[in-house]
Amino acid sequence: MSDELRQQMEVDIVCVGFGPATAGFLHTVSKGFVNPDGSPVVESRVMPGLPPQVLCYERADDLGFGVSGVVTRARALRESLPDLDRAGIPMSAPVKSEKVVYLLDPIGASRRPKSLKTADALLRAGSSVVPVRDHAMELPWAPEFLHKTGGMVLSLGQFLQWMGARIQETGVIQIWPGTPVARALVEERRVVGVRLLDQGVDGRGTPGEGYLPGMDIRAALTVVGDGPVGAVGQQLDDAFGLPPKHHNRDWAVGMKFVVELPDDTTLEPGTVIHTLGFPEPEIFGFLYVHPDRVASLGIFVPSWFDSPVRTAYRYLQHWMQHPYLWRHLKGGRLRSWGAKTLGESGRRGEPHLVGDGYARVGEGSGTTNVLTGSGVDEAWLSGVQLGEAVLELLRDGQPFTRENLERTYVQRRRASWVEREAIVAETSRDGFQKGVVRGLVGMALTGLTKGRFSLSGDPLPPWKRIPSLKQYYRGRISAEEIDRLKTDCDTRGVSLHGTLMDRVGWPSIAYDGQLLVSHQDALLLGGKVQAPPGYADHVVFLYPELCSRCGTRICIEACSGQAIGPGPGGVPTFDRDKCIHCGACRWNCATPIPENPERTNIEFRAGPGGLHSAEN
Repeated sequence: MSDELRQQMEVDIVCVGFGPATAGFLHTVSKGFVNPDGSPVVESRVMPGLPPQVLCYERADDLGFGVSGVVTRARALRESLPDLDRAGIPMSAPVKSEKVVYLLDPIGASRRPKSLKTADALLRAGSSVVPVRDHAMELPWAPEFLHKTGGMVLSLGQFLQWMGARIQETGVIQIWPGTPVARALVEERRVVGVRLLDQGVDGRGTPGEGYLPGMDIRAALTVVGDGPVGAVGQQLDDAFGLPPKHHNRDWAVGMKFVVELPDDTTLEPGTVIHTLGFPEPEIFGFLYVHPDRVASLGIFVPSWFDSPVRTAYRYLQHWMQHPYLWRHLKGGRLRSWGAKTLGESGRRGEPHLVGDGYARVGEGSGTTNVLTGSGVDEAWLSGVQLGEAVLELLRDGQPFTRENLERTYVQRRRASWVEREAIVAETSRDGFQKGVVRGLVGMALTGLTKGRFSLSGDPLPPWKRIPSLKQYYRGRISAEEIDRLKTDCDTRGVSLHGTLMDRVGWPSIAYDGQLLVSHQDALLLGGKVQAPPGYADHVVFLYPELCSRCGTRICIEACSGQAIGPGPGGVPTFDRDKCIHCGACRWNCATPIPENPERTNIEFRAGPGGLHSAEN
């Protein structure tokens, strides 16, 4: 349908995505729109006599669906919400104890460098000096930058639902879940609003019976907080580029369970455990204990884990069964499951924060602190800072130009602790580009010297760093056997990674139907819902001929929901009804597109559906 025939609506401000950053923005502006007597502080441009009209569109079926359990220092949250501890948010607890634990390999299948094997042998031999229990060593000391003392354990889903209710009850903000935004409306390099996703189309986007073109929402300001794989954020990056020397080459796939702990658990609410070393040295783990015997736990599979096959789900189950963790988890029950990708380039992933008619907030704007491993509080503060800037410009009758937003929003951000700590953290993870031991030393060096020293290492895009199967398994599986196993797995339609893990000594998972369940069963237990019909596929393989020549097809093995599978001619297939919108396929694709080597051959567009769980 031609643009002239699309329905249009005029508002003052439109927001894309409802995460902690947008929640911080909406909470801030909602408090400043109305005087105590109910009169507007400033009138709407499109509806005179009323406060500014603000709409927020969220892709997920409801607020907070598909997000995660977190631990946060909550500095900005407490400042904005002084009653946060007394609010009765489900699954929240103050941090009571923190541990960093190094997990040794109890199986012998981990692909560990010689330096770690030597360290493990020394730890086992000297266990009378350095306590090693259940194949693990609790670090006697952890640097201050890792601690969340005085912070909170939260379910981000529960928190966002609570915040959404508080924001909407003010009567000046509307939040619309289940409404994906297809793209920003850009006219002469100015963002003038957004276009909602077309409905009544087939998987390719071809209109069919019941076709309903997405409405154009025109606004003086568009606030983009749609995360690291959001369609609008990606579009703006393509349209305006990134600042010099900035990139998005560091990321991680986070996969997690929400578990009901056994009746006799000794873990108290507010317990925080971070792990490293197992199931592979590059994979980190976390366990946060909520009230009522509930825990959020999971692993992060980072971009520097140079495996051409990286099925996070099985790694998660091996991590859970490590003796140190299994003593707490055995007898527990899976409540929900989920996954998401995290943009971990930090400040170097920061896009242009503002332009004429738009501003970026949250994770997609580079707020994640890659040294402390925190992001929720930073994202919230970025939204608060933009909210304060918007109120200032509205009161002064100033337009939302790049210059005005730079002066009000960006300057606030540059003067805050978010910016100061991001500068310290900027190069903290570079050492991981040359090995996990070097990376850990580099993080410690950066944190302890407040960023004055770090270890170098140039982050590379996936296609430059991921080895072939034969290179990765050299010395463990012969090239001939890999070819044979690959052919057999393709014929049977089973995971090549699972077969290779079996081959190098990883034991099979003994499913118990309660906590250890198959990947497909986790999709059902985790609150997965089918994608509503009538929308185009949001995962698109741009150049099928490149897929047919791909030797790794990491997208299939890395897909968190098993939505991507083998297809004819080597081109993968995509099933919308299984996609949980984690974006792992986009990050893990090892094939660049000809016109832009920073972008992969998988395009992750706007789409509905996904996980249906507010506690995960």
